[in-house]
Amino acid sequence: MNSSRIDDHLWAVILAGGVGSRFWPVSTPERPKQFLPLGGEDPLLTETVRRIEPLVPLERLRILTGENLRTPSLRAVPELTEENLLVEPTARGTAPALAWAAAEIVESDPDAVMISLHADHMIEPASEFLQLLRAVASAAAEDDRLYTIGVVPTRPETGYGYIMVGDQLRGEPELFEVADFVEKPDPDTAHEYLLRGGHLWNSGIFVWRAEALLTQLAKHTPEIGKHLGLIADGKVDTFFGTIPDLSIDEGLLERSDRVSVARATFEWDDIGTWDAVARTRPADQDGNVVVGQGYLIDSEGCIAWADDGQIVVFGAEDLVVVRSGEVTFVAPREKTAELKKLLADLPEELTNPERS
Repeated sequence: MNSSRIDDHLWAVILAGGVGSRFWPVSTPERPKQFLPLGGEDPLLTETVRRIEPLVPLERLRILTGENLRTPSLRAVPELTEENLLVEPTARGTAPALAWAAAEIVESDPDAVMISLHADHMIEPASEFLQLLRAVASAAAEDDRLYTIGVVPTRPETGYGYIMVGDQLRGEPELFEVADFVEKPDPDTAHEYLLRGGHLWNSGIFVWRAEALLTQLAKHTPEIGKHLGLIADGKVDTFFGTIPDLSIDEGLLERSDRVSVARATFEWDDIGTWDAVARTRPADQDGNVVVGQGYLIDSEGCIAWADDGQIVVFGAEDLVVVRSGEVTFVAPREKTAELKKLLADLPEELTNPERS
């Protein structure tokens, strides 16, 4: 495809169907984190749409979400319509969801280049982000490779997957072969990656021709590829009812020999746990972050979030204190990444009060 025509064939898919349980009690299955103002004044989904909109018009934007989140999605971005939504009949992971999105997009635009985004990322500056996406999209349109965006690590993060960088393909933008995908490392290994270099955070932001994705799935992911005909026949419910749960990383990217990585030119953060709020929200001189009404006295490094009422913290260090509805949650910041373990031991009336 001529690069001058790329703008007319850019599509964006936003994955917005997750629960975000690590932000309990504010985030629940009926009000997951993508509808919360965790990065700024607006919900994360709203910020994600606004960020990509200068590059991809709304008519070429699709939101992948669940049936129970149909109305909240439309409420978060009032300009959206039902045509913008791809409502999964059953959650089956990112590989089936993106396969469905690609198949639907190809029906409308055989030359489509598809940008896959998550609804819970912080990215600055947006101008650098859009410039890089357009450049990578031009490359993907020419060589039919599958591109992921890799972020230069700024800390020894153990909660992200990493990409081992291979040979450089070109210099502007910086594109590389993917030598390997690395699972979430232990602290020592993460520290080594940070010092040694050669590894990037796997941001989960992808760029590829929609048709190229379907071709690669048919070649490397039989769990999905052999059922793609069901989508073409309009049997989406049967498709999702037939295939297994599978992530796009495990199901395709770790298997294909056509995967490359672009080095990010922007700052990126995955808002995955309460600890991330300390990086996305302004802190006082003692490193405390307060959202809502709160007073932190003689305290350092604390995060206080009040949906209603007020929070008072006195003489504490590195605590997360959350008040939402009738629940108050207190934990050390370092333990908030293990919140799923806690929720498994709590009664449903606490973890999902809307259904109790």
